[in-house]
Amino acid sequence: MAPNVLSIAGTDPSGGAGIQADLKAFSANGAYGMSVITALVAQTTTGVVRVQEVAPDFVTDQLVTLLDDVRVDAVKIGMLANAEIIRAVVEVLDRYSPRHVVLDPVMVAKSGDRLLAPEAVGALREQLLPRVDLITPNLPEAADLLGEPEITDVEQMPAQAERLSALGAKQVLLKGGHFDGGDSVDLLHGDGVSEFLGSERVETTNDHGTGCTLSAAIAALRPQRSGWPEAVREAKLYLTEALRASERLEVGRGHGPVHHFHTWW
Repeated sequence: MAPNVLSIAGTDPSGGAGIQADLKAFSANGAYGMSVITALVAQTTTGVVRVQEVAPDFVTDQLVTLLDDVRVDAVKIGMLANAEIIRAVVEVLDRYSPRHVVLDPVMVAKSGDRLLAPEAVGALREQLLPRVDLITPNLPEAADLLGEPEITDVEQMPAQAERLSALGAKQVLLKGGHFDGGDSVDLLHGDGVSEFLGSERVETTNDHGTGCTLSAAIAALRPQRSGWPEAVREAKLYLTEALRASERLEVGRGHGPVHHFHTWW
């Protein structure tokens, strides 16, 4: 039976990131996708024009209505926009205790536009992070969460992942894509074990929504696999191929999307 997987995130009209990318990644990885919208985002491949945040009580209504009816096997959390929405999501997580919660701490868009209010970082760190099973920050997001400078080499990753774990994250996937080099190296840290996961760096400008896509793929695969390492490794392979096939798409004039359905098209 296909798992039911929920995305809690903002929108992207261009289809490359946010809710739209999550639903594609869920489907591509064998899961039935569902969504609760936290913000309406006017954005394209070139940048963000405007963000219209959803009222926190309506975020609650969306979640409660869904969770009262549908079995949810995994949750992926993306853009939450502000502290009030974060608190609304935390209250629902505490009430329903869904399994396999993945947090992609979306703070800044690929274009550099901020998607999480600076004053909400503390709520994300102190209230939400201890309630999730896996967090998937890139290097700038990890630095923001910890309130420290961004690390500059791979050797610093284990210590930073441990500091993130100390904040309450059960599993940390620290993404090293911002480093230079022929390979993109991530670090999976949890249960006292750290594992470097390397993958080929695909040279392309079509990298819009890579973080959304990876975390969504992990959430889709976790109920179908025996543990986090297996789900993360397979999701990374999926993303690499989606990046490699992205040149078959022509979407926008900026950072284009990855090819979520590269296996079938």
